[in-house]
Amino acid sequence: MDKPILVGQQVPDFTMETYDPVSGKFGEFSLEATRKAGKWTVLFFYPADFTFVCPTELADLATVHPKLQEMGVEVVSVSTDTKFVHLAWQRDEKLLEHVKFPMGADPLGKVSRMFGVYDETTGLALRGTFIINPDGVLVGSEVNFYNVGRNAEELLRKMEANVYLIDHPDEACPAKWEPGAKTLKPSEELVGHVYEALENN
Repeated sequence: MDKPILVGQQVPDFTMETYDPVSGKFGEFSLEATRKAGKWTVLFFYPADFTFVCPTELADLATVHPKLQEMGVEVVSVSTDTKFVHLAWQRDEKLLEHVKFPMGADPLGKVSRMFGVYDETTGLALRGTFIINPDGVLVGSEVNFYNVGRNAEELLRKMEANVYLIDHPDEACPAKWEPGAKTLKPSEELVGHVYEALENN
């Protein structure tokens, strides 16, 4: 089996069948097409449709989805369910009524294996969140086990930092950085004096 993609590496182009809750139609996600459009990609893996923690996560993600779209981010939720199961789940589960992002189908686990979240013992994907920049490079990775849900506000914060840094490559964002807060400019002078850099105007 090929080794999973690591942060800093180029993500190979891939496609996935999808269900689009907005149109109610089946479609396809293409990383190549998203990259050519100059967009960021967030892949949001979760174990399975018609389960318990999963709809709470997708509902939470839906609350920040409009802001992510404004930043040029294409969000795709992904599980090893088929596109048909996605349709039925989104239709039946009230928590998913505000989900507007494509729901990717990875029934053979090909994409899940690519990112190292495929569980060979269950055939399910762990809770993995991956941020791919417009150049196709993986710049963010978070993986949780089945029983711990994620926080979409933290994903939004990370995306805001990544979008800022792609335009300011000589800077770095400290812990809990939010738009408008001070950044750091790595240099010899900064070594051992991060406190002063953050405190001084």
